[in-house]
This record gives sequence, C-alpha cells and structure tokens, in this order.
Amino acid sequence: MKSFIYNGQAGRVIFGAGSLQHLVREIDALGARKALVLSTPEQRASAQMVADLLGPRAAGLFDRAVMHVPIETAREARELARQLGADCAVAIGGGSTTGLGKAIALDSGLPILAIPTTYAGSEMTTVYGITEAGVKKTGKDQRVLPRTVIYDPELTLSLPVGMSVTSGINAIAHSAEGLYGVDTNPIMNLMAKEGIAAIARALPAIRNDPSDIAARSAALYGAWLCGTVMSNVGMALHHKLCHTLGGTFNLPHAETHTIVLPHALAYNAAAAPQAMRDIAAALGADQAAQGVFDLAKDNGAPVALKDIGMQAADLDKACDIALQNQYANPRPLERLAIRRLLQQAFDGQRPEA
Repeated sequence: MKSFIYNGQAGRVIFGAGSLQHLVREIDALGARKALVLSTPEQRASAQMVADLLGPRAAGLFDRAVMHVPIETAREARELARQLGADCAVAIGGGSTTGLGKAIALDSGLPILAIPTTYAGSEMTTVYGITEAGVKKTGKDQRVLPRTVIYDPELTLSLPVGMSVTSGINAIAHSAEGLYGVDTNPIMNLMAKEGIAAIARALPAIRNDPSDIAARSAALYGAWLCGTVMSNVGMALHHKLCHTLGGTFNLPHAETHTIVLPHALAYNAAAAPQAMRDIAAALGADQAAQGVFDLAKDNGAPVALKDIGMQAADLDKACDIALQNQYANPRPLERLAIRRLLQQAFDGQRPEA
C-alpha cells in the first residue's frame, strides 16, 4: 500500500427523512441566537419556512444567492449579516446558496448550518468559489466548512427530475476525481466508490418515480460521501474546466459538470487505470467515461455544451484559461488535446472506448 496522509474534517451530520424538525436544536448546539437565512430567489418559500421554524432566532432572510457567487452578492450578504447582528447563517438550497454562506464565513467567521436540497455536495467541503470580473477563483479554507449539515430527503422530493440527474452527476464528479487525486487515501477511495454507486443506482429510480423516498435518500447519501471526498482530495482537470466554463461563460453549474465529466475521464483514462476500473465498477458499466455519458443521456440530461449556452467561438478562450493556474492531473495538460476535449463536449460526442 502506498503512503498517504488523512485529515478528518470536523462537522456534524443529521441525516434522515424529517430531520428538519431538529433545526432549532442544532442552532442551539452551535451556541447561536440570531441566524441569517440564505436562499436563491426561487427558494424563498423554503427559506421562509426555515425562518418560521426558527421563530425569534431568525435575524432575517437574504434570498439573492446566485450561481458562482458574484463578489458583489457576497459583499451584500456579509453587510446584511453585520447589520442584523447575525451570529450564524442557515443556507437552504443547492451549491449556490451554500457557496454564498461560505463567502460570508470566509470573511466573518460566522458558523454555517447547511440544509441541502440538491446533490451538489458543497456542504461537506472546505472549497469555496467567488467570481470577480468574470473569473471564478476557488480556494480551500477550514472556516467555510459548515459546522452542521441537516440532510432531509423529504426536502429533495420537489427537485425536478432533470435537476436531480445533473446534480447527482455533479456529485459523482467529486468522487471520480477523488479516486485519481494526488492526495487520495484508502478512506476516501472507499467513500468515493460507495458514493458513486449510491447515486448511480438512485438516478434511474428517481427518474422512474420522483416521489421514491428511498431513491431520494440514496442520492442524498451519495452526495454526502462524494462531497466529503472532494473536501479531502485535491481537484484535477475536470473541476478546472468546469470552473472555467461556469465562472467565465456563466454556464449552469450542474449541467456543465454533467457534460464535461465523461470527456475529462476519457482524457485521464490511460494515466489512471485503477481509478477508471473503480469508477466503472461503481457505475455498473464496462468503462468509466462511457458509463458516465450513458448515465446522463439515458436519464435525459444534456450531453452537449452547445445545448446549455456555450458558444463555439469561445472554445479557444476556454482552452486558454483552463491551461492557466493548472490543477494537478494524472495526465499533463496538452493544448491540442484539451481543445479537442472541449470540442467533443461542445458537440455532445460519446467518448470513444
């Protein structure tokens, strides 16, 4: 067995249908008294429900979280938290809302309680991302890791099937890259394989019956594991490409991950054969890249960047940005090969076996 380093992340997880009922107890356990509730505009009703549950512990509500955390939005939310005297934030929603909570915590140190309603997995990571002047900058900081996460599968029942599929494959990306990260370790490998398998089983069941609480639970369980892997193991080519495409061209986050992942895996396949075998086995497929592509396409997810707003004229620029400040990757980044990868993702081609 090769040498490795493992650092456990502190965090409290409350998992199970109906877990939202424990919200007040968990706020008290944080030692907090005034919570700022965060959401996107679309999830204001859920945020209001949380504020109502908190009663006098709710300091206020900020419902303007958006994708990729523009720095202007982060500053606005930080200032509101300061004005209200909030001593914690409650983020209900997906990665956009959790990301906003992280941006607040990074600057102020406020503890975050996350209530995920998608499978993004951001709530389990020390990774943050803030977009300024059209460039998304990411980093890791222990301050942004939510102190408590409430996973209530009942809150994901209303997540549309299409969003469920892309959100789930976004989570799979965290574990897939974790299996060939430079700082992987046996514990993360176990979590990665289990997380991928749980989501791969859940997504077809959710598409068949969106009200299947067992499938929703499995997907949320997988998202928890995949997010944990992302927090403990470094990101590689796939995440670099998605941060570039999302932050610079404002493409939808989960859909971008869904489309790019098969091509990033194909790029790295020869350089990380054991990881590819593990991913394929977890998917129940013959090969990793093709298995992810088929999981997406067979369950109605987009598979082409051209279908989610990417312009062909921007592919060269995307390639140039992706080659800057490179993440560690099993295979060195080669301009012509990366440009070809982007073209295939743009066109929606199934990776070659």
